[in-house]
Amino acid sequence: MSQDKSTTSAHGPIPLAPALEKPIASPADGAVFGSDIMAQTLRELDIPYIALNPGASYRGLHDSLVNYLGNESPRMLLCLHEEHAVAIAQGYAKVTGKPMAAAVHSNVGLMHATMAIFNAWCDRMPVVVLGATGPVDAMKRRPWIDWIHTARDQGALVRSYVKWDDQPASVGAARESLARATWHAKTAPQGPVYVVLDAGLQEEPVKEPLAPWDPQRFIPSVAQSVDEHTIAQICSLLSHAKKPMIFAGRGSRALDAWNDRITLAERLGARVITDPKVAACFPTDHGLHVGAPATFGAPEALAAIRESDVILSLDWVDLGGTLRTAFGKDPISAKVINVSLDHILHNGWSMDHQSHPPVDVMIAADADFVVKALVGQLGDGPRMTTGGAPAPLLSPPLTEGEISVDQVAPALREVVGERDVSLLQTPLSWNGASWYFRHPLDYLGSDGGGGIGSGPGVSIGAALALRGSGRLPVSIFGDGNFMMGVSAIWTAVHYQIPLLIIVTNNQSFYNDEVHQERVARMRNRPVENKWIGQRMSDPELDLATIARGQGAEGFGPVKDARDLVAVLRDAVKAVDAGKVAVVDVRVRTGYAAVMTTGLTRS
Repeated sequence: MSQDKSTTSAHGPIPLAPALEKPIASPADGAVFGSDIMAQTLRELDIPYIALNPGASYRGLHDSLVNYLGNESPRMLLCLHEEHAVAIAQGYAKVTGKPMAAAVHSNVGLMHATMAIFNAWCDRMPVVVLGATGPVDAMKRRPWIDWIHTARDQGALVRSYVKWDDQPASVGAARESLARATWHAKTAPQGPVYVVLDAGLQEEPVKEPLAPWDPQRFIPSVAQSVDEHTIAQICSLLSHAKKPMIFAGRGSRALDAWNDRITLAERLGARVITDPKVAACFPTDHGLHVGAPATFGAPEALAAIRESDVILSLDWVDLGGTLRTAFGKDPISAKVINVSLDHILHNGWSMDHQSHPPVDVMIAADADFVVKALVGQLGDGPRMTTGGAPAPLLSPPLTEGEISVDQVAPALREVVGERDVSLLQTPLSWNGASWYFRHPLDYLGSDGGGGIGSGPGVSIGAALALRGSGRLPVSIFGDGNFMMGVSAIWTAVHYQIPLLIIVTNNQSFYNDEVHQERVARMRNRPVENKWIGQRMSDPELDLATIARGQGAEGFGPVKDARDLVAVLRDAVKAVDAGKVAVVDVRVRTGYAAVMTTGLTRS
């Protein structure tokens, strides 16, 4: 688990095999159709891939991607469900910070995709979702099917959780709409967008060529700026603080931004906490990092928050909730500096804006930009690199008997040794003390919206982006997540995207067992009944066989901790050979104490 020196986005992933799904060349002198211009626009906007589940409403665009562009730039990724298409695009963005496209069929495909779009929204990931509708001109609709696949305002289905949506009415407007959508998706705060393409418009011949354009002029970078007075004010507050603290929340995967956060903490001697809901933003084995990453706050982290006198929040998810958890009903004594653009996206439909936090200084800017400005203002100075030795990694022995989730990590660490590993997802039962994060690609965070079934798709998109990085992509999630999204694995196998999936299989929707136990205790009813309607047994699900049915290499079920290392070693060998490997690990139910406390409060 050594620290590599570059991110995948710096040098680009290895392209998919060119011979795979390579179309026969089309005549160069044929007519040009509306969808040809739309497809060409995607290429000019540097959209590398388009994940899709096919449908007649965008058959014109599908033809253009294949026969006009030759299935390159963007490259098609066939998916077996629209949720997977959007989830793959989200996973790709989690690594690169850049959007790829996902296409969904009409209103029905969009209905399938809505959960994945919501995940991307809550995760603040850029995804360009393309939809379609039957011909807007009713005279062009086929009987029955085009009518039920046409909606008056299709974008209304997702308008509350996309940054922008549109339904352009001409080819020229479509080109502009796609540029605007890509710009919105890429601009901080990032998020998904949705563009509906009229089937009739797609299939009409283009009578007059569009005026030449420079697409980059339509997706300009938005300049970040914070006035020097504000930066000086923050520097003064932090420099004079006796116990400054940094909440390292959302940030880019760029290594220079990662190093800036370390420099800032060391210049200030500030303690730092991180959050497993988002990707790694600070080394968790650094002497200034407090406690293991925990969804609801580790006890050490909460104690440090209570002791702090100035808090710098760097786009922290649920700042208000974290402060309330730490201080309870007591006044929040620390000065709070909040650096975020997240408020720009808040609306009245979704409560993903979380609790409204008390803030003394608000800076509406990208957190990475502000950190760089603060480091520049502070200048060279003494580095305070330690606040204490990092806690040793959780390493329960791999002894005979039932497997706990905590035993999966030491077995995997033994197998991978010093290799660079990217943990793409971890389950709710994962203990943050099981793994050190030393690089921005060591951990990619949660799915954002808590939509079960996202794990396979998001992991595949991330693994796609990591091709060529030298990193081993590993995703660990539960059996419920696996079963809801399992058909996404076919896409990874088909397009030769290596990936290791470890399913921590407790044969239950255990999160809800915890909730049912909580309700039973509140009502003085038998907690022994909590498993009913939760357990996936009788018959047991054979996850390895299901994985093999998608073309993956299936391993397990592993039921004895002593077998973990050997099975994981074989699985990693399969991934190194270019395969998708799925390991079914039967684990006993249970959460870490911090996790259980949070669940029972919700």
